[in-house]
Amino acid sequence: AVGPRITALRESYKGDQAKMNQAMVELYRKEKINPLGGCLPIVIQIPVFIALYWVLLSSVELRGAPWILWIHDLSAKDPYYILPAIMTATSFLQVKLNPTPPDPMQARLMWIMPAAFSIMFFFFPAGLVLYWLTNNSTSIAQQWFINKKMGVGVLTDTPAKSAQ
Repeated sequence: AVGPRITALRESYKGDQAKMNQAMVELYRKEKINPLGGCLPIVIQIPVFIALYWVLLSSVELRGAPWILWIHDLSAKDPYYILPAIMTATSFLQVKLNPTPPDPMQARLMWIMPAAFSIMFFFFPAGLVLYWLTNNSTSIAQQWFINKKMGVGVLTDTPAKSAQ
């Protein structure tokens, strides 16, 4: 784990941001760490997301076709904003379940991004929000399972009581 070394670098170069960045790049290179590696799953989803968006907007068959309960058209936005609200909650739960990154800026970004996406999703077609909600739910289940297996508290970064 490079976390302690990153913390040590931050302490060593507290007053000099440029030298700290240079040392971090060198550490990442030495350890063969790609700082953008966590972005790959999102980048892979972008074409699917865009394609689904255009399919929902142009599909004549979906217009006015009832789905379940209050959603009568997957190509239109949710009239009561229930799906976007649930999607927002699952986005923040997903952030809570993931380990907190050592970089404070990255940790802040992890909370800002779901808020920004949530605002956008209130205006997207219900089918797209449903896709993202399903993705969030799957990711939450996966992270919950990983946290349980690793002995990490499910909603904290601390070791679970049974693992102590």
